[in-house]
Amino acid sequence: MTPKHEKQEFVTVLVRDPRTQKEDSWHSYIDYEIFIHTNSMCFTRKTSCVRRRFREFVWLRQRLQSNAVLIQLPELPSKTPFFNMNNPHHVDHRRQGLQEFLEKILQDALLLSDSRLHLFLQTQLSPEDMEACVSGQTKYSVADAIHKFASLNRRFPVEEEERKKGKKDADSNSESSSSGLEPSDDSVSCGCKASPASEES
Repeated sequence: MTPKHEKQEFVTVLVRDPRTQKEDSWHSYIDYEIFIHTNSMCFTRKTSCVRRRFREFVWLRQRLQSNAVLIQLPELPSKTPFFNMNNPHHVDHRRQGLQEFLEKILQDALLLSDSRLHLFLQTQLSPEDMEACVSGQTKYSVADAIHKFASLNRRFPVEEEERKKGKKDADSNSESSSSGLEPSDDSVSCGCKASPASEES
């Protein structure tokens, strides 16, 4: 017998809050906040928030496509030479395209099994560090990386309440790098409504 009212799995993804970031004195780029809320067993964290730039989406699509050659992946919004980061319409059009891309990706069970997707959505690791983690070249696992990022970026009321209940003095211990995961500038400074990313590749 199966329960009559089984909980249906859901994954909500929002791409929002585009921000201009300075790369150096001559170059800037826009990154976007990716918010995930889910009850899916596929995800290590049920709520997460990271910031990613367009070229990281391009990297993700290429990696997913190379690992799932039989699947036709959705397209990203086209990269046009006429894109103007000072034009709110251009920025919002790209944001909508990135959200539609992720919504379609997250509906495919095979793509959901790719660790790169989870690292992309739930950590601030660079593409190089994601590749190293997935191929076992790091001291930390995919789950370690996701948990470490979450411990450095507590931004959600439910998690705040849980922490207050019994972990008031555990904060200093959680900041230590016991798993071997070194907090990069990105993982420390990025998160929901936190200060902008300082450096992304």
